[in-house]
Amino acid sequence: MYNDMVKYLSESNIPDVDISDEKKEKLYKFYEILVEKNKVMNLTSITEIKEFTYKHFIDSIALEKIVKDLGSNNYNIADLGTGAGFPGIPLAIVYPNLNLTLIDSLNKRIKFIKETCDILDIKNVNAIHSRAEDIDRNKDYREKFDICVSRAVANLASLSEYCLPLVKNGGSFISYKSKGYEVEIAEAQKAIKVLGGEIGNIEKFELGEYGERILIDIKKIKSTPNKYPRKAGLPTKEPIK
Repeated sequence: MYNDMVKYLSESNIPDVDISDEKKEKLYKFYEILVEKNKVMNLTSITEIKEFTYKHFIDSIALEKIVKDLGSNNYNIADLGTGAGFPGIPLAIVYPNLNLTLIDSLNKRIKFIKETCDILDIKNVNAIHSRAEDIDRNKDYREKFDICVSRAVANLASLSEYCLPLVKNGGSFISYKSKGYEVEIAEAQKAIKVLGGEIGNIEKFELGEYGERILIDIKKIKSTPNKYPRKAGLPTKEPIK
Protein backbone atom coordinates (compact mmCIF):
# COMPACT_ATOMS: atom_id res chain seq x y z
CA MET A 1 0.00 0.00 0.00
CA TYR A 2 3.00 2.29 0.44
CA ASN A 3 3.53 2.28 -3.34
CA ASP A 4 -0.14 3.14 -3.83
CA MET A 5 0.19 6.14 -1.54
CA VAL A 6 3.30 7.32 -3.40
CA LYS A 7 1.42 6.96 -6.70
CA TYR A 8 -1.54 9.04 -5.47
CA LEU A 9 0.76 11.72 -4.09
CA SER A 10 2.68 11.94 -7.36
CA GLU A 11 -0.36 11.99 -9.66
CA SER A 12 -1.84 14.93 -7.80
CA ASN A 13 -0.62 18.47 -8.40
CA ILE A 14 -1.27 19.13 -4.72
CA PRO A 15 1.04 19.94 -3.19
CA ASP A 16 3.37 21.47 -5.76
CA VAL A 17 6.35 20.49 -3.64
CA ASP A 18 8.96 17.77 -3.67
CA ILE A 19 8.30 15.23 -0.93
CA SER A 20 11.41 13.21 -0.12
CA ASP A 21 11.33 9.44 0.31
CA GLU A 22 11.95 9.89 4.04
CA LYS A 23 8.89 12.13 4.34
CA LYS A 24 6.76 9.71 2.30
CA GLU A 25 7.80 6.89 4.62
CA LYS A 26 6.79 8.97 7.65
CA LEU A 27 3.42 9.78 6.09
CA TYR A 28 2.81 6.10 5.42
CA LYS A 29 3.87 5.11 8.93
CA PHE A 30 1.44 7.72 10.28
CA TYR A 31 -1.29 6.10 8.17
CA GLU A 32 -0.43 2.67 9.61
CA ILE A 33 -0.39 3.93 13.20
CA LEU A 34 -3.70 5.74 12.79
CA VAL A 35 -5.49 2.83 11.11
CA GLU A 36 -4.31 0.46 13.84
CA LYS A 37 -5.39 2.84 16.62
CA ASN A 38 -8.68 3.37 14.83
CA LYS A 39 -9.63 -0.22 15.67
CA VAL A 40 -10.04 0.72 19.33
CA MET A 41 -10.66 4.48 19.10
CA ASN A 42 -12.77 6.45 16.65
CA LEU A 43 -10.25 8.68 14.86
CA THR A 44 -11.36 8.59 11.23
CA SER A 45 -14.03 7.02 9.04
CA ILE A 46 -11.55 6.92 6.16
CA THR A 47 -9.09 4.01 6.08
CA GLU A 48 -8.86 3.00 2.40
CA ILE A 49 -5.45 4.14 1.16
CA LYS A 50 -6.52 6.17 -1.89
CA GLU A 51 -9.27 8.07 -0.10
CA PHE A 52 -7.01 8.56 2.93
CA THR A 53 -4.14 9.91 0.81
CA TYR A 54 -6.37 12.40 -0.96
CA LYS A 55 -8.70 13.47 1.84
CA HIS A 56 -6.15 13.54 4.66
CA PHE A 57 -2.65 13.91 3.26
CA ILE A 58 -3.07 15.86 0.02
CA ASP A 59 -5.87 18.02 1.42
CA SER A 60 -3.81 18.90 4.50
CA ILE A 61 -0.66 19.78 2.59
CA ALA A 62 -2.63 21.85 0.06
CA LEU A 63 -2.19 24.78 2.47
CA GLU A 64 0.84 25.65 0.34
CA LYS A 65 -1.55 26.65 -2.44
CA ILE A 66 -2.54 29.74 -0.46
CA VAL A 67 0.59 30.21 1.70
CA LYS A 68 3.17 30.25 -1.08
CA ASP A 69 6.26 30.47 1.15
CA LEU A 70 5.19 27.66 3.48
CA GLY A 71 8.40 25.74 2.92
CA SER A 72 10.76 28.67 3.48
CA ASN A 73 9.26 30.52 6.46
CA ASN A 74 9.30 29.40 10.09
CA TYR A 75 5.63 30.12 10.65
CA ASN A 76 4.01 29.51 14.03
CA ILE A 77 0.77 27.73 13.12
CA ALA A 78 -2.15 26.72 15.34
CA ASP A 79 -4.34 23.81 14.20
CA LEU A 80 -7.59 24.23 16.13
CA GLY A 81 -9.85 21.19 16.42
CA THR A 82 -7.11 19.01 14.99
CA GLY A 83 -8.88 15.70 15.68
CA ALA A 84 -6.50 12.89 14.76
CA GLY A 85 -3.90 15.44 13.65
CA PHE A 86 -5.16 16.99 10.41
CA PRO A 87 -3.87 19.12 8.84
CA GLY A 88 -1.16 19.51 11.50
CA ILE A 89 0.78 16.24 11.36
CA PRO A 90 1.08 16.00 7.54
CA LEU A 91 2.18 19.66 7.50
CA ALA A 92 4.75 18.94 10.22
CA ILE A 93 6.17 16.00 8.28
CA VAL A 94 6.38 17.71 4.88
CA TYR A 95 7.44 21.11 6.26
CA PRO A 96 9.82 20.57 9.22
CA ASN A 97 10.57 24.32 9.18
CA LEU A 98 7.08 25.04 10.59
CA ASN A 99 6.24 25.23 14.29
CA LEU A 100 2.83 23.66 14.84
CA THR A 101 0.55 23.73 17.87
CA LEU A 102 -2.22 21.14 17.58
CA ILE A 103 -5.24 21.81 19.80
CA ASP A 104 -8.20 19.56 20.55
CA SER A 105 -10.83 19.38 23.29
CA LEU A 106 -10.62 15.57 23.54
CA ASN A 107 -7.62 14.47 25.58
CA LYS A 108 -7.43 10.96 24.12
CA ARG A 109 -6.84 12.48 20.68
CA ILE A 110 -4.05 14.65 22.07
CA LYS A 111 -2.48 11.60 23.73
CA PHE A 112 -2.62 9.79 20.37
CA ILE A 113 -0.92 12.75 18.65
CA LYS A 114 1.84 12.91 21.26
CA GLU A 115 2.46 9.16 21.04
CA THR A 116 2.52 9.32 17.24
CA CYS A 117 4.98 12.22 17.21
CA ASP A 118 7.26 10.29 19.57
CA ILE A 119 7.17 7.18 17.35
CA LEU A 120 7.81 9.18 14.17
CA ASP A 121 10.37 11.51 15.80
CA ILE A 122 8.35 14.60 14.84
CA LYS A 123 9.86 17.44 16.84
CA ASN A 124 8.00 20.49 15.48
CA VAL A 125 4.60 19.70 17.03
CA ASN A 126 3.21 20.81 20.38
CA ALA A 127 -0.09 19.10 21.23
CA ILE A 128 -2.44 20.80 23.69
CA HIS A 129 -5.63 19.54 25.29
CA SER A 130 -7.94 22.54 25.54
CA ARG A 131 -11.31 23.88 24.57
CA ALA A 132 -11.12 26.73 22.07
CA GLU A 133 -12.72 29.16 24.52
CA ASP A 134 -10.02 28.45 27.10
CA ILE A 135 -6.93 28.60 24.93
CA ASP A 136 -8.25 31.76 23.25
CA ARG A 137 -8.15 33.52 26.62
CA ASN A 138 -4.73 32.23 27.60
CA LYS A 139 -2.25 35.11 27.24
CA ASP A 140 0.45 32.65 26.14
CA TYR A 141 -1.54 31.82 23.02
CA ARG A 142 -3.95 34.66 22.30
CA GLU A 143 -2.86 36.60 19.20
CA LYS A 144 0.49 34.74 19.15
CA PHE A 145 0.22 32.77 15.89
CA ASP A 146 1.10 33.74 12.33
CA ILE A 147 -1.56 31.38 11.01
CA CYS A 148 -4.45 29.41 12.47
CA VAL A 149 -5.86 26.57 10.37
CA SER A 150 -8.95 24.45 10.86
CA ARG A 151 -10.60 21.63 8.96
CA ALA A 152 -13.48 21.57 11.43
CA VAL A 153 -16.99 21.30 9.96
CA ALA A 154 -18.50 24.20 11.94
CA ASN A 155 -19.85 27.18 10.02
CA LEU A 156 -17.39 29.93 9.13
CA ALA A 157 -18.85 32.52 11.54
CA SER A 158 -18.42 30.16 14.50
CA LEU A 159 -14.95 29.06 13.39
CA SER A 160 -13.87 32.67 13.03
CA GLU A 161 -14.87 33.37 16.63
CA TYR A 162 -12.75 30.44 17.79
CA CYS A 163 -9.76 30.92 15.47
CA LEU A 164 -9.23 34.65 14.94
CA PRO A 165 -8.42 35.33 18.65
CA LEU A 166 -5.31 33.14 18.24
CA VAL A 167 -4.00 35.05 15.21
CA LYS A 168 -1.64 38.02 15.57
CA ASN A 169 -2.33 41.21 13.63
CA GLY A 170 -1.16 40.75 10.06
CA GLY A 171 -1.63 36.98 10.27
CA SER A 172 -4.29 34.71 8.81
CA PHE A 173 -7.02 32.30 9.78
CA ILE A 174 -7.27 29.77 6.95
CA SER A 175 -10.38 27.63 6.79
CA TYR A 176 -10.65 24.42 4.77
CA LYS A 177 -14.06 24.26 3.13
CA SER A 178 -15.97 22.52 0.32
CA LYS A 179 -19.03 23.34 -1.77
CA GLY A 180 -21.48 25.80 -0.24
CA TYR A 181 -18.69 28.06 0.97
CA GLU A 182 -20.18 31.14 -0.74
CA VAL A 183 -23.20 31.04 1.56
CA GLU A 184 -20.96 30.59 4.61
CA ILE A 185 -18.85 33.59 3.63
CA ALA A 186 -21.93 35.77 3.14
CA GLU A 187 -23.35 34.74 6.51
CA ALA A 188 -19.99 35.23 8.27
CA GLN A 189 -19.18 38.73 6.96
CA LYS A 190 -20.34 40.57 10.09
CA ALA A 191 -18.66 38.11 12.46
CA ILE A 192 -15.36 38.35 10.60
CA LYS A 193 -15.43 42.15 10.71
CA VAL A 194 -16.36 42.29 14.41
CA LEU A 195 -13.56 39.84 15.25
CA GLY A 196 -10.91 41.91 13.47
CA GLY A 197 -10.68 40.09 10.16
CA GLU A 198 -11.41 40.53 6.48
CA ILE A 199 -11.73 38.04 3.63
CA GLY A 200 -8.52 37.74 1.63
CA ASN A 201 -7.68 35.22 -1.09
CA ILE A 202 -9.84 32.21 -1.86
CA GLU A 203 -8.10 29.23 -3.45
CA LYS A 204 -10.11 26.49 -5.16
CA PHE A 205 -8.73 23.14 -6.25
CA GLU A 206 -9.92 19.66 -7.20
CA LEU A 207 -9.17 16.89 -4.76
CA GLY A 208 -8.97 14.23 -7.44
CA GLU A 209 -12.23 12.33 -7.77
CA TYR A 210 -13.33 13.59 -4.35
CA GLY A 211 -14.53 16.98 -5.51
CA GLU A 212 -13.74 20.63 -5.04
CA ARG A 213 -11.99 22.00 -1.99
CA ILE A 214 -11.62 25.63 -0.98
CA LEU A 215 -9.10 27.43 1.21
CA ILE A 216 -10.38 30.74 2.61
CA ASP A 217 -7.74 33.18 3.85
CA ILE A 218 -9.17 35.52 6.50
CA LYS A 219 -6.66 38.27 7.24
CA LYS A 220 -6.32 39.63 10.78
CA ILE A 221 -6.31 43.41 10.39
CA LYS A 222 -6.97 44.47 13.99
CA SER A 223 -7.08 42.93 17.46
CA THR A 224 -10.06 40.81 18.44
CA PRO A 225 -12.14 42.52 21.18
CA ASN A 226 -11.54 40.97 24.58
CA LYS A 227 -15.14 39.78 24.96
CA TYR A 228 -14.60 37.20 22.20
CA PRO A 229 -14.91 34.30 22.13
CA ARG A 230 -18.11 34.26 24.13
CA LYS A 231 -18.81 31.59 26.75
CA ALA A 232 -18.76 27.91 25.80
CA GLY A 233 -21.28 26.89 23.15
CA LEU A 234 -22.51 30.34 22.14
CA PRO A 235 -20.33 30.75 19.03
CA THR A 236 -21.85 27.54 17.67
CA LYS A 237 -25.43 28.01 18.86
CA GLU A 238 -25.66 31.75 18.17
CA PRO A 239 -23.09 32.86 15.56
CA ILE A 240 -22.50 36.61 15.33
CA LYS A 241 -24.91 38.10 12.77
